[in-house]
Amino acid sequence: MSELVNARESRTSFQRGLLTTASVVALLGFSYGTGEASDDGSRPTVWIELGGQLSRLDNGQDKFSAPIMERDRPSIFSPSQDFEKQPLYSFDETGKLTFEPAGSDWIFSASVRYGRSSNNKDTRQKTNPKPAVKYLTSSGGQSARYAWYPIASRFADTTIRNDESHLVVDFQVGKDVGLGMFGKGSSSVFNFGIRFAQFSTRSNIALKSDPDWKFSYKYISSDLKITQQAFHTNRADLTAERSFHGVGPSLSWNGSVPFVGDTNDGEILFDGGLNAAILFGRQRAKIHHQTSGQYRPPVIHSSPGPRYVTYQPPPIDHARVRTVAVPNVGGFAGITYRLDNFKASAGYRADFFFGAMDGGVDAHKSYDRDFYGPFATVSIGLGG
Repeated sequence: MSELVNARESRTSFQRGLLTTASVVALLGFSYGTGEASDDGSRPTVWIELGGQLSRLDNGQDKFSAPIMERDRPSIFSPSQDFEKQPLYSFDETGKLTFEPAGSDWIFSASVRYGRSSNNKDTRQKTNPKPAVKYLTSSGGQSARYAWYPIASRFADTTIRNDESHLVVDFQVGKDVGLGMFGKGSSSVFNFGIRFAQFSTRSNIALKSDPDWKFSYKYISSDLKITQQAFHTNRADLTAERSFHGVGPSLSWNGSVPFVGDTNDGEILFDGGLNAAILFGRQRAKIHHQTSGQYRPPVIHSSPGPRYVTYQPPPIDHARVRTVAVPNVGGFAGITYRLDNFKASAGYRADFFFGAMDGGVDAHKSYDRDFYGPFATVSIGLGG
């Protein structure tokens, strides 16, 4: 109960912090907008940017390896760990609001990036045993054909589902320290502010196998034998929920250099930037897994027969919470086409969050959270 109260208080404090930061940014922006000398009206005071990014994801975590599955899984089948792959790509949605007060070289911005992805894998590996056919001769010299059809086979099933989501929010204040440094229309902006990041993953894994099914025969008399069928059924299941929530100070630099043309007739600019932050927050991991084994002894023909539980250790549960500091670095490079109050940009962007997630199963183990890939945005300028 106390943990729930603490979690609610933490979320409430964070929401208040974001609201306070946004309010401060807005008040500073309006104060600069009203207190500085009037602008010549040649640039917009507000930019609205929308876009997306195809992100390659690096979401590492430990493989699920139950002892009974490792020991008894048929060697003719591929290991289940080969199929435990996290989602590789995500399409992120991005948005940014920028306020550039008239007559000032200060810039205030708020941005958000959100993405989610999932994957499913259902793999069945099995043998295809043939019927057992026997020709038996009776005492009277007559021959008869007997066929016993299999009621099972050696198999290994792997069912995987992984879901992930990520959210990054920035509030920043920047100053253009290089107006015209790289030519008319160029900029060099240093920003400082606050960054919030939230990552979460959920995994469900089910493993099932029969390692030793086979036909065997039992003699009823000297010349008559019948088929018996015996097999094991081993099973292992895991559910895992992992998350990170963090907030902290951020710094960034963005630069833009005109390449050809002008804003009235259309121009092309080279853009680039670097960012760094340190996020203070909590890693959480909630893990549950269990295994069981059943054995069905030999039975005659294809009668069902009983099943006996031969291996069923108690379920294992872990609930880990750690307070961590996560370094974050990133950058981007791209090209922008601008015509008056319209901009279209494309490029490549990367963000790396070191040690952000607890990807362990039975013990804590830190894994990075990385996003990188091509992006595209469209911006509209208002005012000015």
